[in-house]
Amino acid sequence: MPHLSHAPVVNAAQSKHYVIALQLHNHTVPTAAQRGAEIHNSRFSPPPSFCSSELRPLQLSIFAQSCMLVFDVICCFVSFHQDTLIVWSEAENYDLALSFQEKAGCDEIWEKICQVQGKDPSVDITQELVDESEEERFDDMSSPGLELPPCELGRLEELAELVASSLPSPLRREKLALAVENEGYIRKLLELFRQCEDLENADGLHHLYEIVKGIFLLNRTALFEVMFSEECIMDVIGCLEHDPVLGAAPRRHRDFLTKTARFKEVIPIGDPELRAKIHQTYRVQYIQDMVLPTPSVFEENMLSTLHSFIFFNKVEIVGMLQDDEKFLTDLFAQLTDEATDDDKRYELVNFLKEFCAFSQTLQPQNREAFFKTLSNMGILPALEVVLGMDDVQVRGAATDIFSYLVEYNPSMVREFVMQESQQNDDDILLINLIIEHMICDTDPELGGAVQLMGLLRTLVDPENMLATANKTEKTEFLSFFYKHCMHILSAPLLANTTDDKLSKDDFQTSQLLALILELLTFCVEHHTYHIKNYIINKDVLRRVLVLTASQHAFLALCALRFMRRIIGLKDEFYNRYIIRNFLFEPVVKAFLNNGARYNLMNSAIIEMFEYVRVEDVKSLTAHIVENYWKALEDVNYVQTFKGLKLRYEQQRERQDNPKLDSMRSILRNHRFRRDARTLDDDEEMWFNADEDELEDGEAVVPPSDNKTTKSSAGAGENEDLMDPISKFMERKKLKDSDEKEVLGKSSSLSGRQSPSFKLSFSGSTTKTSLSSPPPSASLHPGSPGSPGSPGSGAKGSPPTAVATKVGSST
Repeated sequence: MPHLSHAPVVNAAQSKHYVIALQLHNHTVPTAAQRGAEIHNSRFSPPPSFCSSELRPLQLSIFAQSCMLVFDVICCFVSFHQDTLIVWSEAENYDLALSFQEKAGCDEIWEKICQVQGKDPSVDITQELVDESEEERFDDMSSPGLELPPCELGRLEELAELVASSLPSPLRREKLALAVENEGYIRKLLELFRQCEDLENADGLHHLYEIVKGIFLLNRTALFEVMFSEECIMDVIGCLEHDPVLGAAPRRHRDFLTKTARFKEVIPIGDPELRAKIHQTYRVQYIQDMVLPTPSVFEENMLSTLHSFIFFNKVEIVGMLQDDEKFLTDLFAQLTDEATDDDKRYELVNFLKEFCAFSQTLQPQNREAFFKTLSNMGILPALEVVLGMDDVQVRGAATDIFSYLVEYNPSMVREFVMQESQQNDDDILLINLIIEHMICDTDPELGGAVQLMGLLRTLVDPENMLATANKTEKTEFLSFFYKHCMHILSAPLLANTTDDKLSKDDFQTSQLLALILELLTFCVEHHTYHIKNYIINKDVLRRVLVLTASQHAFLALCALRFMRRIIGLKDEFYNRYIIRNFLFEPVVKAFLNNGARYNLMNSAIIEMFEYVRVEDVKSLTAHIVENYWKALEDVNYVQTFKGLKLRYEQQRERQDNPKLDSMRSILRNHRFRRDARTLDDDEEMWFNADEDELEDGEAVVPPSDNKTTKSSAGAGENEDLMDPISKFMERKKLKDSDEKEVLGKSSSLSGRQSPSFKLSFSGSTTKTSLSSPPPSASLHPGSPGSPGSPGSGAKGSPPTAVATKVGSST
């Protein structure tokens, strides 16, 4: 069964049958738009009780009147019926189908179709399917070649039918191409074309249109070489002017090519072969784009050789121009000559732009040689001169050329700008000209500025910088960029945020500042100490956060994104800079000014604070709680700020009681492992020890600290909480000497359930305890340092002790 691809639904209004047009392909599946165009080659505009569809060459008339559908099916070559599908084939690899909601409706329409065809509706297939391969194999055996009719006016209709019938079959197409090529048929056809034009034979011209169009679809390079030759190409275009659809009003393509289109030589081309190749490529491109009708889905692949013909022509043109050193020398000399008038320079820049565009068709190694040739000829100094001119069109074309260079070889551009910095001032450096044009873009939408920002981003991207044994391009170029260029890039930002307020907040200025911030954010992510030193020394973050007060939400969000990237680095240099300058203040102000609105600003700010909480950035947590808690404590719809307060209190608790923090670390790391694992030797030895060897109240934890704690029960004297653990460690050191004894005791446990033990907290008076958190602390159950968690006492409860209960199955 061929592959089914659905097309839009055709609704027969007020009918019990809803028909869906389907298109089937044996090979390629076209896009949705192409499928719709192919299937619905007509209009579907039904009134309330009428739906009409015209599918050529299949003609369907669908009537939904009183729940009855009548089909008039013409030119159905093969039809078969299967469940709710009716499928037919109009031509090779071009199948159509109707799908019905119910089988009863499908059977009803199938009977109508069989009645029209004079077939028995009880069979599922009205015509036998012919095995294409067997048919072609038979043709190949019985007919070694295709015989063309004589090239005469009276036989043009016969020839047109032969061409049309041969196109669907690849084998017949190949035979037809060989026959046309071997018999020199194209030149004979063009001679007939001239006769038909002289005689104004419209029918003959229409047949020639179909024949020549069919020859294009044969997709053969040898035929294109003849058709696109200097003596034939204009007559070929003339044949394609007489489309039968246009009737008696043919198009005037030849008039346009000979009278309107003009070939301009900005630099005289002395090579006649190169000139002829340029003319030919232009005309063939014109045929492809303007003369030939838009190919259908099934004809697109038949024109692949035409695309290749144009492609290789462009490759040849680029290679021939590249080898002509005199031509390129004259081009760059005139481009940089101050005496060259503006119109001439504009033509030169446009030629160079088209020249670079043609280079995109080259193979990588050839393209590298191409750009190397342009570099040796001085393309970058020439672009520097052109970019410094006032003509907007010339600068735009020069920017396009510069983009080709940057995208292909950014290292070449970086090397040039670093070399020229040793000779020129910062203001006239090529890269600074690019930055200035980005800043001074007059387009309200800043289209040019966006393009230039992308080029700058490519140039400062460390990912495409080279590293060799002798030097590192990243270090050298970034040092150059931050010394000679960064102050120009950040100038609009610094100028617009003086005195901690926005000087201008119009849309265009905000767009420009957003572009600059995007580039600075990229630098924060990909550069290290260069951008850090610049931000801290120039106090850039404080200036950026002024933009959070902008009326344009996209600019305020850019400022937040910039700060978020800095915080995301978790760099204490940045954190101390933020704390020292109280740079969370504008963020908190923006959050409060936003009010209860649930928007992107609200979410971005909350996410920033949530990151600080989740990542437990201690310095920022303390700074936020100590300075902004009163402003944020009433925010209850998220737990972010209460979580920050909890983090802060836990930090303070650990600072006030270092022994508590140490004990928690012990418990967390050694006592409360929940992963399934086997006991190691030390634990096995401990479990095998006799219970009466352990003292009452001995903590079942490994030792990590020998410091003492004070008794919270008022026992009076300081006692060493870790003394029992030290004894355990002494027994541990005897492992090697007592190994046999340990193994013997381990074997005695075989067949028994492993002992279970747990750490319990009691309110009874004991000799050791852990200090409780301050009464003012608002702690959540289960959190570290909160009631109910290991290593802390319940709020308001008596002093708690660490006790051990050891049990085993008996």
